[in-house]
Amino acid sequence: MSNAKGYIYAELEIEDAAYFNAEYAPRVEPVLKKYGAKFLVAGGNPEVREGGRVVKRVVFLEFESAARAREFYDSSDYQQVIGYRFESAKTQLYIMQGTEDGGASVR
Repeated sequence: MSNAKGYIYAELEIEDAAYFNAEYAPRVEPVLKKYGAKFLVAGGNPEVREGGRVVKRVVFLEFESAARAREFYDSSDYQQVIGYRFESAKTQLYIMQGTEDGGASVR
């Protein structure tokens, strides 16, 4: 059994901060808590050191496993609130599995 954590990494461009903060944020917080999500990063103005992308805001969530991250994303709980994010932000979102041993090798 894997002991690797799971992660959701998202890059957001919030187009309507008032709507995002009033409608999406309060609805998603209890769902994140239910699935054991832990915010590792939730901030604006990332410093892009390589590449030409403009990234406005990054959210990096940790879950007990990648399966749990997928369970959160696919849950009816989250699907009921995801539209509020779609209405207020452009997002690139990824689900990933962490390393089991902390190594940098490619497998």
